[in-house]
Amino acid sequence: METILSIKPLLAVLVSLLAVPLILKTGDKNPNLREFWSVLAGILKFSIVVSMAPAILSGHTIECTLVEGFYKGIDLKFRVDAFGLLFATVSSFLWIVTTFYSVGYMRAGKEHAQTRYFSCFAISLSATMGVAFSANLVTLFLFYEILSLATVPLVGHKETEEALEGAKKYFLYLLGLSKTLLLAGIIIVYMTAGTTDFQPGGLLRPQAGSTLLFASFFLFLFGFAKGAVMPFHNWLPSAMVAPTPVSALLHAVAVVKVGVFSILRVVFHIYGVDLMTRMHLGITAAYVVSFTIIMASVIALTKDNLKARLAYSTVSQLSYVILGAVLLTPSSMVGGVMHIANHAFSKITLFFCAGSLYAGAHKTEISQLSGIGKKMPWTMAAFFIASLSMIGVPPAAGFTSKWFLALGSIEAHQVPILLVLVMSTLLNAAYFLPVTYKAFFEKENEAHGAEGHGHGHGDGHHEEARELKFVVVPLVLTAIISLLIGIFPDYFLTLAKEVIR
Repeated sequence: METILSIKPLLAVLVSLLAVPLILKTGDKNPNLREFWSVLAGILKFSIVVSMAPAILSGHTIECTLVEGFYKGIDLKFRVDAFGLLFATVSSFLWIVTTFYSVGYMRAGKEHAQTRYFSCFAISLSATMGVAFSANLVTLFLFYEILSLATVPLVGHKETEEALEGAKKYFLYLLGLSKTLLLAGIIIVYMTAGTTDFQPGGLLRPQAGSTLLFASFFLFLFGFAKGAVMPFHNWLPSAMVAPTPVSALLHAVAVVKVGVFSILRVVFHIYGVDLMTRMHLGITAAYVVSFTIIMASVIALTKDNLKARLAYSTVSQLSYVILGAVLLTPSSMVGGVMHIANHAFSKITLFFCAGSLYAGAHKTEISQLSGIGKKMPWTMAAFFIASLSMIGVPPAAGFTSKWFLALGSIEAHQVPILLVLVMSTLLNAAYFLPVTYKAFFEKENEAHGAEGHGHGHGDGHHEEARELKFVVVPLVLTAIISLLIGIFPDYFLTLAKEVIR
């Protein structure tokens, strides 16, 4: 496997960061130009990322050293491999889509501080690329923390008491508790191996197994709190006070995916399958995240607020990714890696739909949605398609990853885990399908308690088709893509197989 030296990883990280001063300088004086810089940076970032795909798909890696000799045995360095490329492809593409969506949503709601919003958004995506291309735990930790700092203002964007409280909890979880656990885990790895570099098959050798390494794995599992494994998940529903494009960023593009991506880096490239198997870490972690899968789905069933239901759905779905990795079978690992992409496109669609419902009809509760499908057909059709992916109905994207996860549980001879997947799928159907039924098959006057909630603005269909075009077009696009990557999964499937090779 050849290593190619290139500045492309650095450029992919910097391009959105370089857009920040342009966004700030333009400010509210020229919003069209301000948003142009965001879109341009997104297109350039995605172009740089996909330009690295031929080399990575040929089995090569791409490296770029930032600081040599940062500490004994540690460089600050980027290395692009199949796993990083998969994550970067999804994140950079969805940033473009989310930027267009943000323009429509923020203008429709006449949101304040839009310049700050787009600036923090750009910094967040730079940090996400830094995590995707990190060559070791120290570099990853650095960009992980930058991402946490950049997204705090986004969570508290509305500056209401509730928003500030949500931002405070977000800060305490992700920059307080999380940082402490991660630093402890990184120190243990460094003291054991003398480096923190990611290596195919794992950095730590099987003979290095000890109680300390067993404990340090769970420091990573819970310390990467963006992965939202219970009981370190509560920051995520609280962060739903943010504007919907931020929720989409949190749940699909960057934050939570950075969490599970980082956990999988530790599984595949720090511990490795052999050590995980010998220390029985895999099966222990599998049952821990299985609890999260089921409990979060049960809680989702109880939520009438649409964004809250989607938030707990995210908590559950993230643990699918981790479950696939820690089952340690070829099929399960492929399923876990693929679910990063499959969940991203489907969940961002669902949050886009929630934002469209709020912007177009001022509706936030599921009990208010009776008959809304006739007024906002594009929004609710996209919601239905994305729901099918979350449930795992073919040919939607979620079916592919769930199929591999089910095969993996059989390969691992873990019937209880297979039952968890079946039960979770039924719960997914139970909390998603009633939303579509209510929207399309209930009459508006049949809604229980719907009167007095929300205020429509004239012809909802007219608003959806014209006034909300920057909101509706992105959600229709991501819904279509969530179908296409289920029908044509080859790109992400090839990368996933390369990750576990």
